[in-house]
Amino acid sequence: MNLLKRIIVRLKQLLIMIANLNQHIDEIRINQGVILSALNEGKKSRSLKNYEFKVFSQWGEDGIIQRLTQSIEIKNKSFIEFGVEDFHESNCRFLMMKDNWAGFVMDGSPKNIQRLKQSYFYWKHDLNAVCAFITRENINDLLETSGFDEDLGILSVDLDGNDYYVLDAIENFKPRILICEYNALLGASRKISIPYKPDFNRTDAHYSNLYWGASLAAMTYLADKKGYALVGTNSASCNAFYVRKDLLNDKLEVLSVEAAYSPSQYRESRDPQGNLTYASGDRRLDLIKGLPVFNVEEQVIEAI
Repeated sequence: MNLLKRIIVRLKQLLIMIANLNQHIDEIRINQGVILSALNEGKKSRSLKNYEFKVFSQWGEDGIIQRLTQSIEIKNKSFIEFGVEDFHESNCRFLMMKDNWAGFVMDGSPKNIQRLKQSYFYWKHDLNAVCAFITRENINDLLETSGFDEDLGILSVDLDGNDYYVLDAIENFKPRILICEYNALLGASRKISIPYKPDFNRTDAHYSNLYWGASLAAMTYLADKKGYALVGTNSASCNAFYVRKDLLNDKLEVLSVEAAYSPSQYRESRDPQGNLTYASGDRRLDLIKGLPVFNVEEQVIEAI
């Protein structure tokens, strides 16, 4: 019994050591990001891809967001981000920890939100995390609980599914910067999205895990209607960046969809058993060819 108690005590000590180590590693990463951000300030390029670097984002979004927040006036240093999992890898975490922005985040997994609330940085920052499965029917009620002013700093949308419809439904916020995930497999020209289904899940929708979201053209079509201009995409070809049109200046380059688009290179296809198959190029599109999509401009169902 005494041996068991000693083992439990030792395990608790090891967990504390690991948590402290993770925090110290994060501090190193943040300091590296501060240096990279300062180096980027000397660049004259208007292409957002030239400012990419990764601290806590999945790809190079941290550097791009730093560039955007330094290029336009931000009245309220606040962000809303949803589809964040446990927020450890996310678009706005570096912004929160480096520049002390306030945040409101949502994810549909109770375990993810629990892990987030147990993290060392949750109590250190003005961050509110809510567990919710987001639909176009509930998004406005959920966002109302954030308490943020409508003149939001950043809204980041990453749902792997109903992104177009949820963004379209948002009424009471006018973020200065809008970040939208898009599905590059759907091409550059067609304004299409998966048909709306409140309980959409990309893995259930098609085993390949490739049938989700909306095209860059569809998201840009909606952003334009809401008063936003496309100012760039990341080099991984999954996130588009928009700025409110009244804030545009000569530091930013407004792009057409065709100029901003490039095919994605990442290989996330699955087989029916859920195993990665690493399909690339047009082979990925072949896996979902013929499935229904909604033309958001013509308001009709078509086929991929």
